[in-house]
Amino acid sequence: MVNQQKTVLLGVTGCIAAYKACEIVRAFQKAGYRVKVVMTEHATHFIDPTTFRALTREPVGLGLFDDPSDPIHHISLAQEADVFLIAPCTANVMAKITYGLADDLLTTTALATTAPLVIAPAMNVHMYENAATQHNMAILKQRGVTFIEADDGYLACGDVGKGRLPEPETIARFVMDLLEGQVSGAAEQSPQQGAQQNSQQTASQSGVQDLVGKRVVVTAGPTVEPIDPVRYLTNRSSGKFGYAIAQAAADRGASVTLISGPVALQPPASVEVVHVESARDMLAAAERVFDKCDAAFFAAAVADLRPLNEADQKLKKGINDDLLSHIELTENPDILSTLGHKKTHQVVVGFAAETHDVLTYAQAKLQKKNADMIVANAVGAHKTFGSDTDEVWLVTADGVEHYEEMPKADLAQIILDKAFAIN
Repeated sequence: MVNQQKTVLLGVTGCIAAYKACEIVRAFQKAGYRVKVVMTEHATHFIDPTTFRALTREPVGLGLFDDPSDPIHHISLAQEADVFLIAPCTANVMAKITYGLADDLLTTTALATTAPLVIAPAMNVHMYENAATQHNMAILKQRGVTFIEADDGYLACGDVGKGRLPEPETIARFVMDLLEGQVSGAAEQSPQQGAQQNSQQTASQSGVQDLVGKRVVVTAGPTVEPIDPVRYLTNRSSGKFGYAIAQAAADRGASVTLISGPVALQPPASVEVVHVESARDMLAAAERVFDKCDAAFFAAAVADLRPLNEADQKLKKGINDDLLSHIELTENPDILSTLGHKKTHQVVVGFAAETHDVLTYAQAKLQKKNADMIVANAVGAHKTFGSDTDEVWLVTADGVEHYEEMPKADLAQIILDKAFAIN
């Protein structure tokens, strides 16, 4: 049951997405929350305070001295809030909060409040990806500020990329779950994860935040290669190892992109998930993010071969017997080798699942693919696939380290430690 007395203090900054704040207000009100609004001066150029007064039936905070009856307005606002949500939050306001600058009512209140602070950034993609903005976000996360990750898509300026404010319902639902104790703070969640993964652990719960500011790419699961619209070639990979690495990296503060083939797993918390099917799709997705990453873990079991010709309709027995009895195959792109030979500063980690001669194949793969490390394991005879545990050998140019069977979640931490110690 929602606590009717909880108050959301909504900060609105000078951004074209300010109009969405009206819908955020309504989403909270429909759920029974009280909403108060504080605006920056720049925000008033995008939306009139009268709109928020009409929606909330509350005074709208504009300036430090705009309420003669309350000489310490920023303190009373700070004390009323059960949560302070800033949506949209510009790069400028985020920077001011990072460095404790308090030159208006909104930033002064942010400095004074002891309530959870939640920030939903919205800006141009290049501003969002700028090193200064990413640095500020990392600092605020370390201090316990919760971020609702910007959405990806068409931006008001005409660019395409990350920087859009997520949908109002998504933002409101995430904050309501935070207030009701279903998620923890000091995390970053994408819009989809905020709506679907609120019950999972977040980065703040792991304790160690040594990968803040690092960008990690992980591939996971199988690829599927279509024969016709209903048949395909694939393998037994469950995706559990790749998902464990993605979760572990996110828990330690990294910004993680997980490129996943079809699996029956819940997406990890605080991780951007890109769903793909074929090897070619997976390569294309990996190439889009590889240049900017610090480490890439190619844990997916990519199909080596695919049908040369995909039928556009179901092949029928008695009609297409020749095609069904002889399916010509062609090689898929080698994702690890392709990106291993393109690396500049990245640490590249490959995986080798072998039925025999595990170390021999892993050591050859290390050189051939130009990888920095190969995580090798033995498969077959009901081993590994779908299991929550594994036994692995970590193969690098410096030698081999063997780890007896243990949970994949624990192995993921060891693999991260080893990978980030290479450079």
